[in-house]
Amino acid sequence: MPAPKSVSGRRAAERRVETPGQDLTAAIDALAEVLELDRPADVRLSAYFRAYPKLGGRDRAFIAEEVYGVLRHLRSLQALAAPATPRRLLLAWLARHGGRNLREFEFLVDKDDLEWLRGLKGAKLDEHSEAIRLDLPDWLHERLHDQYGDHLPALMAALNSPAPLDLRVNSLKAGRDALLAELAGEGLAAAPTPYSPLGIRLQGKPALQKHGRFLDGSFEVQDEGSQLLGLLLAPRRGEMVCDFCAGAGGKTLLLGALMHSSGRLYAFDVSEKRLARLKPRLARSGLSNVQGLLIAHERDAKVKRLAGKFDRVLVDAPCSGLGTLRRNPDLKWRQSPQSVAELNAKQTAILASAASLVKPGGRLVYATCSLLAEENEAIVEAFLAAHPEFRVLPAGEVLAAQKIPLEMGTYFRLEPATHGADGFFAAVLEHRA
Repeated sequence: MPAPKSVSGRRAAERRVETPGQDLTAAIDALAEVLELDRPADVRLSAYFRAYPKLGGRDRAFIAEEVYGVLRHLRSLQALAAPATPRRLLLAWLARHGGRNLREFEFLVDKDDLEWLRGLKGAKLDEHSEAIRLDLPDWLHERLHDQYGDHLPALMAALNSPAPLDLRVNSLKAGRDALLAELAGEGLAAAPTPYSPLGIRLQGKPALQKHGRFLDGSFEVQDEGSQLLGLLLAPRRGEMVCDFCAGAGGKTLLLGALMHSSGRLYAFDVSEKRLARLKPRLARSGLSNVQGLLIAHERDAKVKRLAGKFDRVLVDAPCSGLGTLRRNPDLKWRQSPQSVAELNAKQTAILASAASLVKPGGRLVYATCSLLAEENEAIVEAFLAAHPEFRVLPAGEVLAAQKIPLEMGTYFRLEPATHGADGFFAAVLEHRA
């Protein structure tokens, strides 16, 4: 792993942020910190930007783009750029994937580096393993290859590309067609998402935090796949519903809108900080039926007191997040077989606890943003074997009942190469009456 950046490197980054060459210095500095891989990349980058408040918006965007680009292609770049220092990795990324002409490097590097980059730009990876070519650690390549076979290169090409920006229209406050027209009138390229009836997909990454329609709660940023999980639960007016692992509440807000702000909607989470982030979003949304509930763990007495009372329960379980590599490419380097095994134990316990809340005739949706069968089908099938009172509802039929044009079999599976969304899995389970 690359060594932490030096104090002189920090000072250089502070001084040199005005020109492209100086931007490169700061990007190398930030990359060295992120490559420690001890914390999520976005957390590391946020800390770096706080440390250097003089970095402007364009500087930050450049640094983030280059750092994430290296993370997406880290293994192949390490093979080509040995010794793989942060500087060589960044230069290799710019030359091979960053759309840069070699002439642009003439004033940034010396003649030896320029000659190296010239050779690297057209270098082939044919003699390297598929895991290196696809930028995967060996353990993850083995598992994904077993599942996806010949489709894996296409899947990884999609996962190694940046994700588009998806919005979810708050149906309590706006209609999708009207919002699309409004965004188009502002010069933003936007189109309906292909599957979610509430989704809008934008080209580029416009800043929307101060947009009037965001501030008034008319839309939230939410990947189309995440929207579809809420539609699989399909809550109705007046029901009692639980978002069991609510986090910052993106799906909670969707469920509340689908319920037309009626009934009761509980947002459970073990993190007070995450639930606190729900509060301003809830205020914007106009919902009045949501109650956040902090629990210590899935066996909390608060959970037990509500056993058998819910019509619908959504479990968006903690997982490896490997379906979100377009947004979080560091996850493939930060996860391991051991961390996945630990998650499996959590997933099993959480699903069993959430199931205890569901009344006879009620619906339970178990979901992850993982691609791994051991976090998905294996968890569900073990649960069904231990809980014969539940049965699977075919996901394709649940979607068809809502006129959502997405063919699915027994389970719900999304992935970016086929559907243009993050990778998701879900099982729709019914408590037999």
